Amino acid sequence: MKLSARNVLSGKVSEIERGSVNAVVKVDIGGGRIISSMITLDALNDLGVSEGSDVFAIIKSSNVIIGVE
Repeated sequence: MKLSARNVLSGKVSEIERGSVNAVVKVDIGGGRIISSMITLDALNDLGVSEGSDVFAIIKSSNVIIGVE
């Protein structure tokens, strides 16, 4: 797999929350860190993703926002 995105994190699907059109896929990237991604149900089915699947979280963004409390 070749991508222009430089932020590629491997992980395992820990949870999938299905809605009527979209699904929130939670990916455990290790160290107690979880990344959530919202994708369509069609994409979820096309990819064959289920809980326990090994996946890549690919982040392509021109902005990174930092926050503090």
